[in-house]
Amino acid sequence: MKNFILGLAVLSTGLMKAQTQIIAHRGYFQAQPPTTENSLKSLENAQKLKIYGSEFDVRMTKDGILVINHDEHHGKMEISETSFKELEAQKLSNGEKFPTLKDYLKQGKKDASLKLIVEIKPAKTPELENELTQKTIKTIKDMKLESQTEFISFSLNICKEIKKIAPASKVQYLNGELSPEQIKKEGLDGMDYHYSVFQKNPTWIADAKTLGLITNSWTVNDVAVYDELKKQGIGFITTNIPDQLKNK
Repeated sequence: MKNFILGLAVLSTGLMKAQTQIIAHRGYFQAQPPTTENSLKSLENAQKLKIYGSEFDVRMTKDGILVINHDEHHGKMEISETSFKELEAQKLSNGEKFPTLKDYLKQGKKDASLKLIVEIKPAKTPELENELTQKTIKTIKDMKLESQTEFISFSLNICKEIKKIAPASKVQYLNGELSPEQIKKEGLDGMDYHYSVFQKNPTWIADAKTLGLITNSWTVNDVAVYDELKKQGIGFITTNIPDQLKNK
């Protein structure tokens, strides 16, 4: 009987580990009441959901300040060509101040159980990408958040720079054109691709798992697509509806 119970416990643990984990895309901003993507409130909302992680986007201002914003522009200002002082004069649509990476990480540190999925945005030159990457990793290390953070980027250069500076960090590539074998060859930890890429390449999730790679998909806001990817054994889903998918 004892062996039977132990066996059930091991099986249960295995199933839990195999479950598809949920990541909030730019925080949980489609909440009630709704808030703004990449805001501190959206991160706080994600923390309350008790999901795996919350994703956010890092850019660098003209004067080298790291800020959180998805688009190249904040209002009508191009972030990489504008000083932080000018950018912070315009608040987010929910009334919050324009967040720096430090602001965001301070909020993230309040809940160690939620992984912070750091998307470092491509810059205009490899030199600027390297500076942005180095500063991002230094800020995370200074705040002692290495174990709580994972990285993603559309820039292969940024992904490789992260592995060079912080080889223990988990790094996933976003762009979608590299096969699991190529991801492995580049020395990265996984692929985080738009769901249409996996639909066009139906063996890639299984291939990636065989190679020991992380599998993630964005931005899955359709329950049918989620179910399809989950059946294929995908490890993670990034979504705007984390509240709806977390218990499915």
